Amino acid sequence: MSSEFESFLTRHPDIVYVDGLFFDLCCVVRGKRYPVADARTLFDEGMQIPESIALLDVTGDCNDPLGRGFSDGDPDCIAAPIPGTLAPVPWGDVPSAQVMLTLRTQDGAPAMVDPRNILERVLGRLRADGLTATVAVELEFFLIDPERGPGQSPRPPVSPVTGRRDTRTQVYGMADLDDFQNVLRAVESACQAQGVPAFTASSEFAPGQFEINLKHVPDPLRAADHALLLRRVVEWVAERHGFEATFMSKPYPDQAGNGMHIHLSLTDADGRNLFDDGTEAGAPLLRHAVGGMRAAMAQSMAIFAPHANAYRRFAPNLYVPVNPSWGYNNRSVAFRVPASGGEARRIEHRVPGADANPYLVLAAILAAAHHGVTARLDPGPAATGNACETVDRALPWTWRRALEEMGRGAIVRDYLGDEYVDLYTATKWIEMEKFQAVIAPHEFAWYL
Repeated sequence: MSSEFESFLTRHPDIVYVDGLFFDLCCVVRGKRYPVADARTLFDEGMQIPESIALLDVTGDCNDPLGRGFSDGDPDCIAAPIPGTLAPVPWGDVPSAQVMLTLRTQDGAPAMVDPRNILERVLGRLRADGLTATVAVELEFFLIDPERGPGQSPRPPVSPVTGRRDTRTQVYGMADLDDFQNVLRAVESACQAQGVPAFTASSEFAPGQFEINLKHVPDPLRAADHALLLRRVVEWVAERHGFEATFMSKPYPDQAGNGMHIHLSLTDADGRNLFDDGTEAGAPLLRHAVGGMRAAMAQSMAIFAPHANAYRRFAPNLYVPVNPSWGYNNRSVAFRVPASGGEARRIEHRVPGADANPYLVLAAILAAAHHGVTARLDPGPAATGNACETVDRALPWTWRRALEEMGRGAIVRDYLGDEYVDLYTATKWIEMEKFQAVIAPHEFAWYL
């Protein structure tokens, strides 16, 4: 990437620093900052960094999962720049740039602790069958007041226009977009500077909640990159405007949660949408893909909902999946086929929370779709009416059960690999045990 870097400096001669960054298992951005005079080393040789950095839990601890960490001497891997990801950082006080990294072993092979490489592994299975996935990600988030409420609870933001705390729940309401237009406009500008294809924003079902959509791209790796970069942009821009932004699945117990909706279609070598055959129902391949998503839902929940709070999001009659239902033009199902046909024929996977790892989410979803297509799975009848009223108790609705299901999940093991499934679940088991070791205030109030 040396030539890409030199060309970038010609266009941006004021750059002072270059950040090499990647996103770990818990979506925490990690890396190093280089003075621009020393950054050529990054593009020529990559960055030496401990391989265990990709397996840290959400608190930043290395818990030595399966002996990866202090037990094996914590060896380095190489973090290599990804072509096409070098971009300016428009929100900093000092002119800076960033480039995304992917982890490689010392001999140059993909390091299979990197979630991005796990997605690449799954894509290899699709490519072997002549399939390309076109993907778009929708992310919901809350703007919140930096000043916390009782017990460190979040509070809705104060409107910059009215000076009053936001209490409205007006889904698709334009007033919320108007009140926070300076933040949303700055997000749009930063996304343009960084090549992130964000194109619409809407207010959602709770005070201070918004959704930003990303355009469809025929490269799931880039789609996941875009989702993580969008999160980074939103968080930084919000802070610069006196707010905080959170993608936490369920920050308010009595309000809607934050989802990550994945829109997916499969195309052949000629770019033809294989989910569409000109009929109202769509092609059989679409239904087979849905069948795979239904079959893999239980064993993928530990990825879609990666921590204790994420399971609070699932409740009846909140337009959140509580069973493996599917249907046409129906937002109450887990796997929705939108009304659009032709080249826009697709499946919307509505299960993951907004704080899940997009690389792993897409890896699990594409693995499920490919499994369904190759096994020609029948999804059963499409749901009509309200499908999110009845909870399917066979699915894992707790963190512990989800980890158990993933640990024995044949589909995720086949596609993501035994090693990564074991590393992921080991990391999350330890994180869960640490979480449960903390006594919450209401335990004292109820039981002391």
